[in-house]
Amino acid sequence: MGKALRPCPAGDGVPLLSAAARAIDGLRRGWPVVIGADGQAIALLPVETADATRLAAFDPDHRADLLLSASRAATLRLANQAAAATPGQAVQVMRAPWIDFDVAVALADPALDLSTPLKGPFRAIPVTSPQLAAAALELARIAGLLPAFFVREAEASADALSPADIAAAEDAANLHIATRARLPVSAAEGAEIVAFRSADGGDVHVALVIGQPDGTPPLVRLHSECLTGDVFGSLKCDCGPQLQAALQAMAGSGWGILLYLRQEGRGIGIVNKLRAYALQDQGFDTVDANVRLGFAVDARDFRVAARMLTLLGQTRVRLMTNNPDKVAELGRAGIDVVERVPHRMTPNPHNARYLDTKRDRTGHQL
Repeated sequence: MGKALRPCPAGDGVPLLSAAARAIDGLRRGWPVVIGADGQAIALLPVETADATRLAAFDPDHRADLLLSASRAATLRLANQAAAATPGQAVQVMRAPWIDFDVAVALADPALDLSTPLKGPFRAIPVTSPQLAAAALELARIAGLLPAFFVREAEASADALSPADIAAAEDAANLHIATRARLPVSAAEGAEIVAFRSADGGDVHVALVIGQPDGTPPLVRLHSECLTGDVFGSLKCDCGPQLQAALQAMAGSGWGILLYLRQEGRGIGIVNKLRAYALQDQGFDTVDANVRLGFAVDARDFRVAARMLTLLGQTRVRLMTNNPDKVAELGRAGIDVVERVPHRMTPNPHNARYLDTKRDRTGHQL
């Protein structure tokens, strides 16, 4: 089968690297992984990062099926088949002689839909293990890869990656403050930056504290990382202006906290976000683009923000947002949002449709 990843051995009772972190690294390199639980196991080869040679080593008998997301299967017109008709559940496509590696890539990547006429028919079959399949697609999202694998049954073993390992990779409870330092910024020369990370690996999130705590609820902004908007000044979104306006508002209000969350592209990663941009150029809005890629409309987890605020000693906040979901999720995680402060930007010709989509399809109060 080739190299299958297992959790690394521990040193002094502490894993050198978590099982999920090793699996994520392996998937990005095009290596197979094994996920198992309750006596079942499946072996997976990522379509995006593998190649025909690795597929031959993984599946010399040409029997491995394809595992896709439900939304991608719907785009491929498979949802009318009984085995693919459960909303939100992973879909397993039976291997056929014409499904080689290139066809698998075309099935996985919606950016190729207009340029790659697909052969068929494609037959959906019952998923080998729905729990393990769902965990596999979640692992792909965390790794920033397209949710598509060659899949076959594997021998169950105690050291296989488990769904619990994958869930732990983004468990907000594992976050702790790594370090903090003074950081003068244009909005406030007395600002402090605080870095948060998890012992299980994963992304490093940061908070920028503007001013000094004075006993009142801070003005807080949950800002998801946006490389294109924050760094390059993209006009396709309003993220860059929102970031700068939030810092100015905090400085003007006395004190506040900006949480910079490493959840690019609403949680699907920079590469998939750029794929979504390419789909938008074909006429799809931001919601449909994410769904066609095989992801949720919004895959972010704001429990991370709640954990960061708790570690900073702030459980009552004034939240600067147009997104009611942020208010609700913070509340469920134990943060009392005493006021929602609107945070509106003036649209431009490049982001007007994007802002309309947020208002009309994701409930933003613009």
